[in-house]
Order: sequence, then C-alpha cells, then structure tokens
Amino acid sequence: MVHVYNCHPYASQQIVQVEQEPGLICCGGAALFVVATGGCKVEAYNLEQEGCPLICRFATMGTVRSILYSDIGDYLVTIEEKNSATYLRAYTNWRYQAEEKARVGVRLLGHFLRGASQRGGAQMEIIEIPLSERPVAVACCPLTGDLLVGCDKTLVLFTLRRHNQQNTPNVQQPSNSQQSASPSSDQSSNQNASILDFERSVILHLPGTKPKQVALCAGYVAVQAELEVLVLKLDANHEPNDPVPEESSEAPKDDQAEDQVDFLLLPRRQELLGARARDCDIPVSIEKTGLEDRGQNTFSYVLFRRFTPDYFQGCGVEETQLHSLKLQPLFTSGQSAVEEPTCVFCFFSLPTTGYLYSLKGGVDLVSTYQYPEKVLEAVLTDHLLHVITKNALQCFTVRCAAVAARLEDPYVDTTMRACPPCNLEVCALRMQLFIGLRSVCTYGRHVILFSAADVDAPEETERNAQRRGLSKRWTASAPKDTGAVGHGWNLYVVETVPPLTLYREMVEYSQHYAQNNQQAQSLGHLLSEAHLLLRAASLQARQPWWRGGGPAHGRPDEAELEEAFRENCAQLADCFSRGSQRHCHQALPYYRMSGQSVIDVMARNRPLPSSPHTYGPGFLFYLKHFLLEETDLHLTREAADEVIDIFSQSEPSQLVSVCASPTMVNVDPHRTLQILQHLEDSAGVSVALTITMATMTLQFDDLPQYTQLMERHAEMVLVYGFIEEPRLLLHGGGGGQHADICPTALSQQMVKSQPGLLVASMVALHENNKVHLEQVDQMFQTLGCGNSLQVDFWEATLMASSQQGVIQELLFRLSSVYIERLIHTSTDKCLHEPPTRKSLKSADDLINSCSHYGALYPWLFVLSPLHSTNFQHQEALHKMQSLLCGPSLSVGSVTPLLESLPDKTLWGFSLHILCATRRGQYDRSIEELLERCPQAIIAYANHHLQDQHMDLWWKKLLPELCNRTRTASDNRILLAALKETLVVVAMETSPAEFLELIPDDGTASYFLPHLLTCSQRHLLA
Repeated sequence: MVHVYNCHPYASQQIVQVEQEPGLICCGGAALFVVATGGCKVEAYNLEQEGCPLICRFATMGTVRSILYSDIGDYLVTIEEKNSATYLRAYTNWRYQAEEKARVGVRLLGHFLRGASQRGGAQMEIIEIPLSERPVAVACCPLTGDLLVGCDKTLVLFTLRRHNQQNTPNVQQPSNSQQSASPSSDQSSNQNASILDFERSVILHLPGTKPKQVALCAGYVAVQAELEVLVLKLDANHEPNDPVPEESSEAPKDDQAEDQVDFLLLPRRQELLGARARDCDIPVSIEKTGLEDRGQNTFSYVLFRRFTPDYFQGCGVEETQLHSLKLQPLFTSGQSAVEEPTCVFCFFSLPTTGYLYSLKGGVDLVSTYQYPEKVLEAVLTDHLLHVITKNALQCFTVRCAAVAARLEDPYVDTTMRACPPCNLEVCALRMQLFIGLRSVCTYGRHVILFSAADVDAPEETERNAQRRGLSKRWTASAPKDTGAVGHGWNLYVVETVPPLTLYREMVEYSQHYAQNNQQAQSLGHLLSEAHLLLRAASLQARQPWWRGGGPAHGRPDEAELEEAFRENCAQLADCFSRGSQRHCHQALPYYRMSGQSVIDVMARNRPLPSSPHTYGPGFLFYLKHFLLEETDLHLTREAADEVIDIFSQSEPSQLVSVCASPTMVNVDPHRTLQILQHLEDSAGVSVALTITMATMTLQFDDLPQYTQLMERHAEMVLVYGFIEEPRLLLHGGGGGQHADICPTALSQQMVKSQPGLLVASMVALHENNKVHLEQVDQMFQTLGCGNSLQVDFWEATLMASSQQGVIQELLFRLSSVYIERLIHTSTDKCLHEPPTRKSLKSADDLINSCSHYGALYPWLFVLSPLHSTNFQHQEALHKMQSLLCGPSLSVGSVTPLLESLPDKTLWGFSLHILCATRRGQYDRSIEELLERCPQAIIAYANHHLQDQHMDLWWKKLLPELCNRTRTASDNRILLAALKETLVVVAMETSPAEFLELIPDDGTASYFLPHLLTCSQRHLLA
C-alpha cells in the first residue's frame, strides 16, 4: 500500500538553454552534461548558477551512446560508436576546455603523453580503453572512482590510479579522496596535479546472462539483464597467495534440454537473498589479470531476483523489463575518505513496481513501490525516490535512514531511542505534470528532466491516459509556463524544497488528521515520514561536500535540524501516547529523544476539561517507566499530586508502585493516605498497600497509626510485601551492583522499632535478586547502625543462601568480624564493660539452625570454659570456633587473619589448634596440647583420633605421654592421660603389638595390667 499526501517536494524549475535537442544527459560535480541527438559533442552547464550557464563544450571521437560522470576523479566515461565499431573512452581534465584551450591529448590506457600532460595535466585527455568485447553499460564507484564495464558476457573492473609527473609512473593504491576540482575552484594548470589512469583489475565471466545495466559501489557489483538482477560482493586479498584455481560457480545443467527444444521455456520467478543467491542458475567465474603481486580476488553471491512476464494478465516482456539499477551508499558519521559506508542499498525497477534492498548487515527487502502508472525511469537519493512517467514527475519517500539508524545505533528499538520501522509503508508526494518526459537524473537538490513532446498523435496520448486511469488520490500541479519555444523538447532543472521546508509542510499537513482524530493511523504515518526525512537530512549535513552529492551551502543548518528533530520526536510521542495499546510503548523513547521534561509531557497529555478522553496507554507507559527509574529528580508537590490523581483515575492498582518511587518524596501525605484508604476500601487489604499507608503516616509523624498499620500483619507476611515492592525500603537498588543506595524513612524507623524485620526483609530481597551484598552494606552504613545489623544480615543470609560464591564471601566476612571482635574485647577494660546490643542470633541459634556452623568439639570447652570472659567475647569466640568446626569454611582463607591473634591465651590457642587440626596436622596439635593444656588431650584424641587416624594413639600419643611423664615434676595429669591412652591401645592392638609398645626403661610392670587386658580381649575374640 502506498500512502498519498498532498505535500510539495518541488520548489521551482528552470529551463536550460541548449541549442540542439538533447539525446543523453547526466550530471555530477555541479555540472549538467548534455549530448545532442546523434551528435559528437558534449556540453557542460553549471547547475549552481542561475540560468545554468555554459561551462564548456568539447567534441567526442564518436557518436555517444552512453555517458556517465564520476565525482571521484572528475572524469566522464562514454560508450561511442564510429564506423560500426564501439569504443569505451574516458575524458579527464574536461574543465580546461572552459578556457578555450583547444589542445586535447588522446592516449591508450596505461600510456602517457609527453609535453603538456606531463606538466600537470594542463589539457583535456581522452583515454582509449581497449576491450575484447563490445561494451554495453558502464558504472563508476562513488567511493573510489573505479570503473565497471559491462560487456555481452563479461564484466571488467578498472581501478582508478593516480600517477605522478615522472616518466616512470608511480602506481598507487586506490584512493577514496576527492581529487576533482570543486565548481568554484581555480581551473588553472596545477603543477602538482596527478595524472589519472585506469588499470584492469578484475574480469568476471557471466555466460548465463546479458548485462543491460551495471552498478558498482564499495565492492558490490550489480548486473541487470532484461528480467533478472544479480548482486555480487568482491573481496580483494592484498597479500600475495600461491596460484589457486579460478573461482567459479557452475550453473545447473538441464538433462532434458534436448527433449524440450520445441517448447518455450519460461524461467520461474526467484528471490534468493544472501548465501542462498549462490543457488541461482547464473555461473560466475573470475579471470586472472596477471597481477598476482596484488593478491587474489574472490566473490560471493549477495542477491538474485528474477521476474517473468505475466502473460495471463496481459503483460508482455515490455511491461516486465527492468531499468534504473543503482547501488546507493549511505554514511552515518566521519569525514575519513577511506571509511566504509554504513549501508549499501540496491534499487531496481519494473515499469509498475520498484524494489529497494539493503545489502549490508544482512540482505533484506526494505521497500516495494507500487506505481500508479507505467514508470520510464527512476532515480534513488538518500531521502527521496524520483520517478518519471510519460507525463509526470513523481516523488516517493525512502527508508534508507531507518536502516542506517539501526546499523549505526544499537539502542534504537529500545526504551532509550526509537526510529520508524524499515518496513513502514512508503508514501507518494505531490506529482508535477510535464509533457513527454524521456529521462531523469539528480544532483543534490536538482532534478534534471528531459522532455520531448510527441506532437504527431495527441489523441493517442489522451486515450492512453484514460486507459491507465490515473488514481484520483494523486493531486497534480500544472507545469509552469515555459515561455514561447519553437521546438517540442525541453531540458528542465527542478529544485526540490529544502528538507526542513518539506518537514514543516508535512507537520502542517498532519494537523488536518490531528484535528479530526488524534489516533488516526495516517497521523502517525505522516509524522514518521517527517522523522525519516529529518534523519536523512541530518546524515547528509554531517558528510563532506564531495560525499553528500551537493554543495555545502545547500545543506540545512545542523542546529535547526536538531531543533526540528526534537519537535518531531515530541509529536510522534504524543501520537503514540494516545494511540492503540499495540504501539503505546513507542511513546517512551520518543519522549526521551525529544528532551521534554516529565512536567512538560504531563502538560502535553493533560485532557481538556470539555474532552471526554482520558489518559492514553502510551502516556501511562511513559509515566510508569519514569517513576521506575532511579533518578535524582524530585517532582514538586503539585506535580507529584497530579501523578497520584492520574493513576487513581486510570490505574489505581499502580498506586503502591507510584508512591514508592523516589521521585515522589514531595507528595502530600495526608491527601495520598486518603486516596490509599479509598483504594483499600474498594480493592481490599493488601500487604504492600498497608506498608505504603504506614509510610505515609511516618511523613507526618503519626507513630501510633504507623504501629497500628504495621501490626496488621505478621512479620513474615510483611517480608512478602517488601519483596513485592522493594522501593518501600530502599531507593537505587535497580541501578546495578555499584549503584548508590538510599534507605527510606521506613527503613530508618525499622532500625529503631523492628530491626529483625528489616534484616529478614533485606535477606529476602537479596535471595530474590532485588539487591546486592554491597548495596546492603552501604544501606546499613548509611543508616548509622554500625556493623551490628550488617553482621546480623550476613549471618541470616548465610543461613538462607544456596549460592557457593555468596556463601564463601560471607564466611570470610564473618570470620573477619569475629576475629576483630575477639581482639577488641580481649582487654581487661573491655571485659568489665556492659555489653552492647545483642545479636539477633546467638552462637547456639546459629549452630542449631545453620549447617555452616558446626557443633563445638568437647575439648574446646576445656580450653575455653564458659563464663571465663564477657558475653560479647564469648559469643564471638563460639561463633568463630563453630565456623572452624563446620564443613564450609576454607581454613586457608582465614589463616592470614588468625595470624593476628595471640596464642598466649587459651581461647586464641584453641583457634590455632582448630586450624592445625583442619589442615591434618595432628602430630603438631598433640604436641602443643600436651605442652599447653594436657588435660584436654584425651578429649581431643577421643574426637579426632578415629578411623584412619586411630594408629596415632600408639604411634604418637603413647610415646609422647611416656616421655613427658618420665620427665615431668608434676605428672598427675599426664599419668591420668597415659592411663586412658593405654585403655584405648589395649582395645585396638594385639598382644604382640602391645608388647612392642612397652618401653624398655624398667617400667614394664606399669603396663602389665593393660597387657593382660589386651590378651584376654584377644582370647575372647
């Protein structure tokens, strides 16, 4: 579907005064080139001056059949005929003919003239380019100036070279920089100018098709035959390679060809995109040029499209012939001459339909143009498509800017930025009527038309127009009076209006839809067209003059474009804010791109008192997203109250989330509480709503009512309410792991009245991925409650978490805290100070409820008996000991921390023994225990010397006890330990083994009773 809008894309027109009827026209470099019908003369006219005065004229060496201009290199290339032979020639330095310098140099490709040419190209040169086949079509790359020649069965690519003035040319790499003189530059001889030449670089053989048109851009090669289009991508490997076989693609052979010679075979319609295009039946092969030092060239298939005449609908081959092939590059930023274009588009057209494809970033059909009547020729530009019929110039919008926006900006189509879709239906603007249009070309804002009226059969023209039946939707303007002319042809230069002017007309035109229905589909479509027009103009304004296709003075001001762009984004956002539910989310990015503040947006969407309309879904979506953002912006009381009114009318269920937003801190609490109470009466009691009402009571210091509201629900139920709306407790949690956290007034009150509920709520938020550990730490530090609640949170999170990374982090943090507390509470002064706030969980609570805290070993109570220190010290010691007795704490991670603990005290000594035991250092632990606290050795041995460590009883403990008992002055404790050890050894060894253990120092009698017990046990067994 094509939308039709009565906007004026064309501003004015003038007639170029040419003496003879034009046969061919082309333009570029601020010049219009005209070839007279059947003549051998080219005339160049200045498009940038009023009246298009003549620049120069020069003769060609044959009858020109095709002419093309290249901005890069400032040269013309022609296909000429003379004496039934076809030639390909390039004309360089043609601007010197304006100084009436008659000298012209003619040379072959690769050969250079002496004399004036060697002094900097002070004369026009004609370069003869020999070919083995007849040239049919030519194309120039707009980025490099390279030349592509289409012959009957081959494509030949010539690389543009620039040579210095020496006798031996200095061959350079292709340059993308613009070397041609601008229209206003001095055309005098330049001694430093380089000499242009071409070098045959690639030959492509296409035996399966006959090229009619070719195109070249950024390595893409497009070939158009009568009914098919093929696009290839050439890739050059500049590193020399070993000789490789020629790359080719064979066409599928038809085994039944001989049986079908009597039938007319019509190829089927095909559209093959990307890698699938290789399956087409057009074989392609590359011929080496002998320049192996330049590396190898490869190609890949990009696009293939074939059409067939629809004979059943009365369409013949003439109605299906393709034309107007073009590859259009589009840049988005940068001034570099070697920069790759962001997008490359391929356009081609049938007489009734045009097709626009995007080639980079995936091959896609962007737009299909349905013409109301038969189109003779079409020209694609960055922001408009100009087509000519027999009697009219028509203009269509294009979607190039939409494709470029998505390739350039990854945030397009997100909540940050938006752009109309690439598949947005195209629209046609007002047409301009002419008589007998034949051809069209464009340069910048100039559209050049050649018309030649058919005065012999006006009745036939009228009958054809009636038979086609032009659509009544098309509004046409009559051609301007061209003055009295004595011939039936004219050459027009039509000026397109500046993009900002056309944009303002589109905006004015859209007001017609806005007055009738602000939700009309055409309103959004027309504003989207204006948006893409501004994007295309902005892209053009950022490009250098030689890349933008026109002079710098004809471009819009970037500041004006930016202002218009913001205005258009606001208009589009207004349209989506009142539109359907399907596209309402588009209001958010467009309002952001418009730069409108939330107060401005609210004013734009405020319904009139007499209007029955309520707030649109897009506006509510924008407002909800704004309230969900973590921002430092605080609404005024009037604006915050208006937001409450908006949601109380439109979406009362969102009031809890609205009140929890950090931007709503200035809201009137009394008024809001009344609205929330009314919501509770109508919708019922909910936990989050109750907490929100309690928050409002805190703002006017009504603590009794606050307490009454918070006591409605059990603490665990309140925790679920905070999970539903975390911003009731803290602001900033949605900004990422390192975002700043700000506790709410409710959190500050809960520190005083309900610290356990606050800790439980924060644990629940952490386990539900609503907040990070670092953010909770920051919150408790901001609340000014020291590390007491923070440590309670760590202990509670350790009980609830199942993530190993979090568990190990918390174990290390808790170990650090416990050790720090042990150090600071071990002094005599601290031992007699009254205890500070008790922890929410005692050591016994943690041991009984958390698997990471292990039960204390019995021998620990011998080393550090109860009530030997103050409560704080004892709790920290038991918790640290419990962690070391548990299965989760990595001893290696806390060993550096334990080194700061003194081992002179028994409680410090106990932690060191625990670490040594966890590392398997039983021998060392036994020695140190016998040295420092022998009364704990049996309890230690009974607990740890079991199973695979049972042999340590007689291999380590028994010899140590024997030696120490023999030398100790007071050996009562050691003798008791020795006796207990001998009991265990007698139970676990054989008599022979026990006998080996008896020392030979004359104390065997002491061991005999235990040997007897061992023997009796052995006999019974």
